[in-house]
Amino acid sequence: MWKSIFCSIWLALVLGARADSPTWSVLCLGDSLTAGYGLTLEQAWPALAEQKLREAGLSVELVNAGVSGDTTAGGVRRMEWLMTRRYDALVVALGGNDGLRGLATGELERNLQTIIDRARAANPEIRILLAGMRAPPNMGETYARAFEAVYSRVAERNGVALWPFMLEGVGGVSELNLEDGIHPNAEGQRRIAEMAFAHLLALLELP
Repeated sequence: MWKSIFCSIWLALVLGARADSPTWSVLCLGDSLTAGYGLTLEQAWPALAEQKLREAGLSVELVNAGVSGDTTAGGVRRMEWLMTRRYDALVVALGGNDGLRGLATGELERNLQTIIDRARAANPEIRILLAGMRAPPNMGETYARAFEAVYSRVAERNGVALWPFMLEGVGGVSELNLEDGIHPNAEGQRRIAEMAFAHLLALLELP
């Protein structure tokens, strides 16, 4: 009898844990734009996008792996330990600092490719969203075009979803950024979250 009672309790706990667990777990790999520089984590786009998804009745967890100042090379270095946990999807939102530093576009492309390769090595079925970035105008038109083209080329080659420009409608708009003119303020993050919400719905093939 006690064995039967114990099994019933164990089963109830297991089923309860599964019910509370998110259906989708999404890793958001990024820099200060993802970390929410100058704001709280709750004001950063991953938390806001997760909230929108949950309000839509969807069980999705977005894990904020944004580190201020990070580059695509830093993302490569972090992938090994980040992927010790299994994720259903990955948002790669890196490259802004590479552009600010004038990193060679060939190196940018190799780093993004390595991040994708390591994600798929950890989980061959992982769904990936690549968030595009643009180089600052002071780097010159030739570099800017080559930089932007990397993202579409990597996305096409790997068959991953592309978010063409993460800062669309936010970058360069003073009222949507902090005083430094680089990092989105709370309203800027909210607008990024709206874009992320739409892209994640499509990525996860949710209604």
